[in-house]
Amino acid sequence: MILHTIKVYPSKIKLPKKKQLAWKIAEIASDNAKLDRYSIEMAINRIIDNASVAIASLNRKPVISSRDMALKHRRKKGATIFGVNSKMLFDCEWAAWTNGTAVRELDFHDTFLAADYSHPGDNIPPLLAVAQQKGMNGNDLLKGIITAYEVQVNLVKGICLHEHKVDHIAHLGPSVAAGIGTMLKLNTETIYQSIQQALHTTISTRQSRKGEISSWKAFAPAHAGKLAIEAVDRSMRGEGAPSPIYEGEDSVIARILKGKNAKYKVPLTKKKEPKKAILETYTKEYSAEYQAQALIDIAKKLNKKIKNLNLIKKIDIYTSHHTHYVIGTGANDPQKMDPNASRETLDHSIMYIFAVALEDANWHHIKSYSKSRANKKSTIKIWKSIKTHEDKKWTKKYHDPNPKKKSFGAKVIVTMNNGKKIIEELERADAHPYGARPFVRENYINKFLTLTKGILSKKEITRFLKVVQNLKNLKNGQLKELNIEIKKSKIKKNIKKGIF
Repeated sequence: MILHTIKVYPSKIKLPKKKQLAWKIAEIASDNAKLDRYSIEMAINRIIDNASVAIASLNRKPVISSRDMALKHRRKKGATIFGVNSKMLFDCEWAAWTNGTAVRELDFHDTFLAADYSHPGDNIPPLLAVAQQKGMNGNDLLKGIITAYEVQVNLVKGICLHEHKVDHIAHLGPSVAAGIGTMLKLNTETIYQSIQQALHTTISTRQSRKGEISSWKAFAPAHAGKLAIEAVDRSMRGEGAPSPIYEGEDSVIARILKGKNAKYKVPLTKKKEPKKAILETYTKEYSAEYQAQALIDIAKKLNKKIKNLNLIKKIDIYTSHHTHYVIGTGANDPQKMDPNASRETLDHSIMYIFAVALEDANWHHIKSYSKSRANKKSTIKIWKSIKTHEDKKWTKKYHDPNPKKKSFGAKVIVTMNNGKKIIEELERADAHPYGARPFVRENYINKFLTLTKGILSKKEITRFLKVVQNLKNLKNGQLKELNIEIKKSKIKKNIKKGIF
């Protein structure tokens, strides 16, 4: 790896392309490095993971709306839409739009956390859609996915967006553009322009994930993927981009992030070095914000220790800066304590999540968020007793550069009415790569089987799992087989009409 220092330059100093971050990213995207076999297997795991959560969310309102929009954009040689007959093809940017929304809706796919946040699996829907439309093969798709993960993970390590209230999809646009560039074997110049355009068009604020969180949280990454596809298309036609997009006098860093005196350090692989960043990412066992994963495991353990939950006086959670200020009481969002809040809001309330997991010793992607569940009196009592605190020890662990030491856990102190304290702590979720029982292929398949139960036929389940695990051998034009079909009668439509 090479650690690149990124800073702002005044316009009078013409920064050579080869010293720009967008160019350096483009160089590794166009280097045709040999694929790491473990990265290949993990990419297949994440395609299975994405399919699981996408199928489970097919009839949720944001997905219905996005699908209805995409269905208006038929194309003879295009891409498939999850759930829809594979013979029906659509413009790739619209397929990416709805498939990306389906993947993101339940907040149940993979994550990577460092200086900023990310869900790298968001790269897969736009890459798959473009690969289908362009008739690429399985190896091409794998290369694209592995590049996209590499770029997004390293941008997340080096550049913090959230401290400036910028949404994390600003790292997704460039990673999708880079991944598509790898997959289509584009030259460095074209990928460079694509990355710059993609970043320029995907800057948005963190209000997407603040206060009353709406369905836009599911649409946002899909929107970034769609814009990145269009950025690559324009660049392939010879169009340029605002440049230098990271280092310019009025660039993203200068005007939106730390300002003209900022310095960021972004790690990138050397040219021709195998890309392995995907191996540092982790998926979710539970449908909740990643920082909630370890806390759900803690709650399940405390359920066995505490005989009478009604005797709890208060619960204090000592954790990282991120957990406290984004999904904890440090966010100062009253909506996070509201039983009538949206699912998206409750998903970002560790107080709610911990209360439900403590009572149920379980977590379900639908039942745990239901209105009746959120309004249960005993749950509300526990919920209101919870307070989070930033502990610098946990913040330091959160930012540890060593993947084996990086931690997203917490220490929980439950104080009972009689003054007795019950303590439990956990550094990483049990399903984390360095947790008690790391997810392996079998776990990904079981997650797929659980989330698609009652939706897919056994025949379609068997077919898909066989195809996806043979991905590296799929030939040009065969990637449409990665689509998953369900009966037309099971696909809901939105009765409200739009422009399309």
